[in-house]
Amino acid sequence: MAHTCRGTINLATAHIDTEDACNIVLSSGGRTYHLKASTEVERQRWVTALELAKAKAIRMMNDQSDDSGDEEPTSQSDRSEIQGTLKILISKLDDLSTCNDLIAKHGAALQRSLSELEGLKVPVEGGEKIKAVNERATLFRITSNAMINACRDFLDLAETHSRRWQRALQYEREQRTHLEETIEQLAKQHNSLERAWREAPTLVSSAPSAPTTNKGSERSRKEEASDEDEDTEYFDAMEDSPAFITVTASESTQHRRSQSNLSGASGGHPGDWNQDDHMSPSCNDVSGKELQPRRQRRSHIPDKPNYSLNLWSIMKNCIGKELSKIPMPVNFNEPLSMLQRLTEDLEYHELLDKAARCDSSLEQMCLVAAFSVSSYSTTVHRTAKPFNPLLGETYELDRLEEFGYRSLCEQVSHHPPAAAHHVISQRGWTLWQEITIASKFRGKYLSIMPLGAIHLQFHASGNHYVWRKVTSTVHNIIVGKLWIDQSGDIEIVNHRTKETCQLKFSPYSYFSRDVPRKVTGVVADSGGQAHYILSGTWDEKMESAKIVQSSRGGSGSEGKQKMVYQTLSPKLLWKKYPLPENAENMYYFSALALTLNELEDGVATTDSRLRPDQRLMEDGRWDEANSEKQRLEEKQRAVRRRREAEASDALDEGREYEGYQPLWFYQRRDSVTGETSFVYKGGYWEAKERQDWSLCPDIF
Repeated sequence: MAHTCRGTINLATAHIDTEDACNIVLSSGGRTYHLKASTEVERQRWVTALELAKAKAIRMMNDQSDDSGDEEPTSQSDRSEIQGTLKILISKLDDLSTCNDLIAKHGAALQRSLSELEGLKVPVEGGEKIKAVNERATLFRITSNAMINACRDFLDLAETHSRRWQRALQYEREQRTHLEETIEQLAKQHNSLERAWREAPTLVSSAPSAPTTNKGSERSRKEEASDEDEDTEYFDAMEDSPAFITVTASESTQHRRSQSNLSGASGGHPGDWNQDDHMSPSCNDVSGKELQPRRQRRSHIPDKPNYSLNLWSIMKNCIGKELSKIPMPVNFNEPLSMLQRLTEDLEYHELLDKAARCDSSLEQMCLVAAFSVSSYSTTVHRTAKPFNPLLGETYELDRLEEFGYRSLCEQVSHHPPAAAHHVISQRGWTLWQEITIASKFRGKYLSIMPLGAIHLQFHASGNHYVWRKVTSTVHNIIVGKLWIDQSGDIEIVNHRTKETCQLKFSPYSYFSRDVPRKVTGVVADSGGQAHYILSGTWDEKMESAKIVQSSRGGSGSEGKQKMVYQTLSPKLLWKKYPLPENAENMYYFSALALTLNELEDGVATTDSRLRPDQRLMEDGRWDEANSEKQRLEEKQRAVRRRREAEASDALDEGREYEGYQPLWFYQRRDSVTGETSFVYKGGYWEAKERQDWSLCPDIF
């Protein structure tokens, strides 16, 4: 596009739906775009074009090479090689043009000579021979003329395209140079702003002090250059005021019951959880004994070393590339893999234990919504990148004795990077998901788009919930303090009852008067009637309020009528655990994250805990970790090349070749979403029982 793009969507994984005669809905990951055509015919043309583009995008994605180190930035030698190739091509074209002129010249001379010969007085037999030669020369000339014309056409075409390619190459070079200069200029401006701020003591003394950590981070964010405002434009469809207004009913209308005994649940404080009018007692019925851990696990890891690194030298060659294709030193990582980060979603598993005991599916939906939000609570300070898992890498988390669940992850695809996850709990629920991480470095910020659906099924009721994750954005990649934002919409659907929950993650805006990291939501029945309002922040807590009355209110900013909901006072659904002591020196890991890489006996030989570069990084030996990381990636590349060679041989011989197949998961079409995804096929925990890991590949 010649002008600034409003946003991007990955067509390879997008869903294309039609709402009515003229509307098209495009959704992928946490993003949804609503497009409107002027006529039904035009809409159909767009749908056809989008479907064709989607098919092409899928083909392109499948054709891409699959490794992190394969895409090297264009070096000076590459550039000179391109220039040399172009020069050779031009000289060859000149040679062709010269040959063209010579053939024409010599052909004409030959024809003249033959004509002169024919005019001479010679015996009859000689005349016949000369006539035959003349005819052959004429044929040769006709053929030469045809070739000359074809060469001329080719020359014209080559010159036209050569000019076009040169223009395109020149444009790309100018754009890259311009981008580099802009970012360098930004870095200089940022430094001068910092100096100016330090040299102005009057401004510092007059600024209000920040009493808490959250306020401090908010204030420091506002003190940085306000160039983030142009990013808010990216989410403009979500920045309008909420589509409803909540009014709390008077306290006298409520009948409070005694506090529950959930002191061991998410909030960690007895007063955080109440049995009340809108949570049935069955949801709260759990004995404190079940929540007592039986094994003492580690509560700290070695402090993060303070190594300096020239970020700009690495990042300037990464603009516009897929993050998984950039060879990164471990300095940007945290000592956990993506599989372990995925397992961290289970930090507040007790919300699902509680939801499994709910009689009301709407109350259950509130707890499922709180669980979906809680998975983002650990990300607020976690700006480091997890390790990209190797193909076939696994991670298990066996908490059967303590909390009644077992979790298994496996890296099922390396490009695009995809991980399959399966959790089964003895407390009445099963969760599974396949997540593909799409990420783009945009120069100023990094967008991380998790693609794929999360499924949750409760055994007793058969309620089957499906939702998708929102987009995460890491800001200030080049200059300033890194910070993370979550934005987008989550729709949770109970496919058995057709009840829904619409959650909205509001993007951070410098000028907004709302609480940062705000999340709001509405739980509705199958007929669209709202029953609960959800509110809170993704980094702290979520509350629910039962709706007692709803009515149409006044018009909003766009002329649409807003719903006014009268609710009971809000009740706490979930509250974040405080971070462990000294967390700022331990990568801001939560209590669960600190235990994830702890060595355990009997795990598979492909388990992330046994990955050597990750272990060296955790121990603070970063130089050795970088060397080990390169060795592992080269080993993976060699295996991939061997697999490609085997596939090529099989194709030549006309044999069927079965590509890489994951060990513990298999691909099937989901009956609920209609998507093809990897699901657990069983056998892992039985293999662990027997300690038989003979099928595991040698990846470390």
